Amino acid sequence: MTTLIAPVTGAPAHRTIDRRGESKQRRRRRLSFVADHSVGVAVAVVFIAPFIFITLQAFMTSQQALTSDLWPQSWHPENFIEVFSKAPMWLYLRNTLVYAGLATAFMLLSSIPAAYALSRLQWRGRNVAFVVVLMMMMLPPQVTQVPIYVMWTKLHLTGTLWPMILPNLLGDAFSIFLVRQFFLTIPQEYADAARIDGCSEWRVMTKVILPMAKPGIAATAMFMFFFCWNDFYGPILYTSENPDNWTISLGLASFRNLYQVQWNLTMAATLLAMLPVLLVFFFAQKIFVEGITLTGVKG
Repeated sequence: MTTLIAPVTGAPAHRTIDRRGESKQRRRRRLSFVADHSVGVAVAVVFIAPFIFITLQAFMTSQQALTSDLWPQSWHPENFIEVFSKAPMWLYLRNTLVYAGLATAFMLLSSIPAAYALSRLQWRGRNVAFVVVLMMMMLPPQVTQVPIYVMWTKLHLTGTLWPMILPNLLGDAFSIFLVRQFFLTIPQEYADAARIDGCSEWRVMTKVILPMAKPGIAATAMFMFFFCWNDFYGPILYTSENPDNWTISLGLASFRNLYQVQWNLTMAATLLAMLPVLLVFFFAQKIFVEGITLTGVKG
């Protein structure tokens, strides 16, 4: 007698149904995530789109760049090598690093003691001095540019980077304000305990306050570094007559001439100029965001 055994087909069907259900749930989660963060996604697209556009243009030929074709017909990574043959990019990068590095160091050297005096010390006229700092933040630099330029001319420093670096030894209003606001978030008890132990005000600032204020100082330094790296007004005003001291911003402008603009090389040079700033922000974004978040908690 022959016994027929029916094939078991229920288990695969259940697995198929489960997989379909899981895929639907994943799709719903993705749609709900996009719906909940639609504004953030839209803002991210707005900010990322120009970067993608510049990247695609950098790999195009000069004939295709800035045409209706948004995707390169052929990829040309050699544009990034040709940039260095068209202009002394290493010189521009070195000058920009010298300008941004020294300006940031001088700013920290002068602004930190001023911010400490405005936030931790009690002295007559402190509030008036702070109001003056706020007024300097609101004063456009073009208002005082003519007499300052005449001063640097008489000192024979025009054509160099020093007219943009040396003023930071006298402090920067925005940096003083930012560091002061962060100092105010540090409890006063730490400084009082150090004074009881016999520390001078200088040791209180350097040994107690500054180690606790690293996020705020780092955020302030990054603001200054980014400003100097992207600065175009200062370099074109003081160094335009001396190409040996041009910064990266003026170097990018040199890719434009009277009769033709090689936009593919300009975009490639722009990406190279953006790369150091992106790397700095990528590796320091945690401490930068922390400094911005904590700054201004107390007024």
